[in-house]
Amino acid sequence: MTMDRITAIKYSLRAFGCGLAGFFLPGLGVILAGYALLCWTRVLYRYRSDWNPASAYLSWGAGLASLTILLTILLALSIVVSMV
Repeated sequence: MTMDRITAIKYSLRAFGCGLAGFFLPGLGVILAGYALLCWTRVLYRYRSDWNPASAYLSWGAGLASLTILLTILLALSIVVSMV
């Protein structure tokens, strides 16, 4: 299944918006980061052939989402270690 250019741009901007919002919102950020990564995978697998004008936003959104999830895991681990 392929994706047209408009839809790829929309998903790229959604990934950036959710990745950025997820980075600055504690707690809710993990859900938004997960959605940003979902948008990233959709664009990555369904829109391969053509140039994506919003590819920088897509990359930044996926990077911020990954960083959000990593920082949340590290925070949870530090809380668990401090309780033990």
